[in-house]
Amino acid sequence: MTAPGRPGSGTRWRRNPMAIRADAAPAVARPRDPDPEMGAAASRLDPARARQRPLPDPKPLTQHGPAHVIAMCNQKGGVGKTTSTINLGAALTEFGRKVLLIDLDPQGALSVGLGVPAQNLDRTIYNALMERRTTLRDVRVHTDIPGLDLVPSNIDLSAAEVQLVSEVAREQTLMRVLADVRDEYDYILIDCQPSLGLLTVNALTAAHGVMIPLECEFFSLRGVALLVDTIDKVKERLNPQLEISGILATMYDARTVHCKEVFSRVVEAFGDTVFQTVIQRTVRFPETTVAGQPITTWAPTSSGAAAYRDLAKEVIAL
Repeated sequence: MTAPGRPGSGTRWRRNPMAIRADAAPAVARPRDPDPEMGAAASRLDPARARQRPLPDPKPLTQHGPAHVIAMCNQKGGVGKTTSTINLGAALTEFGRKVLLIDLDPQGALSVGLGVPAQNLDRTIYNALMERRTTLRDVRVHTDIPGLDLVPSNIDLSAAEVQLVSEVAREQTLMRVLADVRDEYDYILIDCQPSLGLLTVNALTAAHGVMIPLECEFFSLRGVALLVDTIDKVKERLNPQLEISGILATMYDARTVHCKEVFSRVVEAFGDTVFQTVIQRTVRFPETTVAGQPITTWAPTSSGAAAYRDLAKEVIAL
């Protein structure tokens, strides 16, 4: 583990390139879906492609901050939430934005996805939330991506859900912690755990917007209504400025009728709240997890990298 830097400077974490080379075995290509729905019926107009329009490049910034805070939230796991947090954050830095990623999931997938073995760290987001004298500057680490910092998490955070219950204004704990660093960043992205517990409520209370990654699959669609209801309650009772920044279609496969029908239903229900950018299924994303890099550096010319750059343009334009 890299030794901590000077107070207030954060820690710089460097991956071992030899270890990555040894671990990063080529991902096995996913076999094509033999579903009988594929074929002539699936070749009809792709509703996702039909919505796409050219996106202008963002204007350069003359100064940084205060940060716009976005909670990446969906109570269903496996929808591409962590993948989107990492890659959107990295894409935003390519347009000159300074970004802080907050790992608010005890599983620590965001940290692992950036090559930071958080289980070996002495201080994480848990310490910043529960210890008065510990700030985000004390626990953040600088990634290998210029302009991209990370506040890591590990299993210690699972205790915070219980310990926060007895705290005064427990829903506002994360908001108070973020106040110290908001002026240093343009965007703060919070990777929430797949539940609607107290930690997620903290994220929603601290955020200006919510991005909902949604797998184009029927069971994922059913849970959106519950999440939107929770967002409405937090907006009414705790955070009047909270808005849904957008719904991001992930794991999209235009070869299947089912996927296109789910996407069409989402657009019908939420209209322009759905980002025009969609994230296609690709074997590149599992590879990036092994490599501990965002797709924008692991496979910079891939369609996945291009998609997250387009998403970054949409987010900046909000």
